[in-house]
Amino acid sequence: MFSRRRVLAMTGVAAAAIAMPAIVRAAPIQIILSHATAESHPGHIGAMAFKEAAEKLLPGQVEVQVFGNRQLGDDKQNVESALAGTVQMAGVSTVLVPLVTGRPGMDALQLPFLIRDYDHFGQLAKSPEMQAILDDLEEAGLVGLGVADIGQRNFLTTKKPVTSLPDFQGVKTRIVPVPLHQKIWETVGAAPVGLPYGEVYGALETGVLDGVEINVSSIVGENLWEVGKHFTLTGHYPWPFVIIGNKAWFDGLPKEVQDGLREAGRQMIDKTLAYAKEQDLSAREDLKAKGVEIHELQDLEEMKTRVKPIIDEWSAKSPLIKNFVDAAQKS
Repeated sequence: MFSRRRVLAMTGVAAAAIAMPAIVRAAPIQIILSHATAESHPGHIGAMAFKEAAEKLLPGQVEVQVFGNRQLGDDKQNVESALAGTVQMAGVSTVLVPLVTGRPGMDALQLPFLIRDYDHFGQLAKSPEMQAILDDLEEAGLVGLGVADIGQRNFLTTKKPVTSLPDFQGVKTRIVPVPLHQKIWETVGAAPVGLPYGEVYGALETGVLDGVEINVSSIVGENLWEVGKHFTLTGHYPWPFVIIGNKAWFDGLPKEVQDGLREAGRQMIDKTLAYAKEQDLSAREDLKAKGVEIHELQDLEEMKTRVKPIIDEWSAKSPLIKNFVDAAQKS
């Protein structure tokens, strides 16, 4: 386990190395990449895919050290650390980026039922509209290097299954406390409760929560199947994971290193999506074997109709969101 103090010391060494003339610098540039997910989670696979690609594209020039499983903080703390330069890079859930930076573009990725599946996400992740959203992060002091879906979201409950839209009424469900998620789940009829990711298990176990909108990988990685026994397939939106870097640090890198890291971000996408897609399907059988019942939502089309106005409402908030929505609806 690495303390924040040690990470700060390591960051200082890395910064000093970057500042040295190229003729003197023999050691690779040390890059700390933090994330919050478990090793079995697609988020970790994404971070490792980025590391592998970066070190292959820039042999001997960079060394990426990945710290996962909340070693250096949860998602929000990792965004803040990358923004502050405490770590050079982080892999984080995109939902936290607008919350911390005030840049709204990333909300486009979780508009309800806009992105159909993993393949559709892969198309959009490499689109000019997605690149514009990544580029917009520079206004907040971050560099966006690549984004992938780490798990389509469904619905897990502890006691009663959700099989129709009325079953959502009053269900205390955990959300990330951001306006978009609040709006979606209030519109569905649930009672959203904002909680950190690391507190979900205990809240389900004690009855603080009745359920959680969640992906299969997180149920497996956090052992939520021990307390949640009913899993309803809704596929309401993806859970995107973005690799971000501190802009001041990134701007100080040689151009060939910058180009290599940008390409590593692009190469991370396909490997992460392939893993997430395969795990999403195969792990459902594992959940069944652990006693989790898997249900279909009988009136899924009605749920889609109910939340559809949210897409127009959020499109009006930013041209970045509107352009992404247009691209998604046309593809």
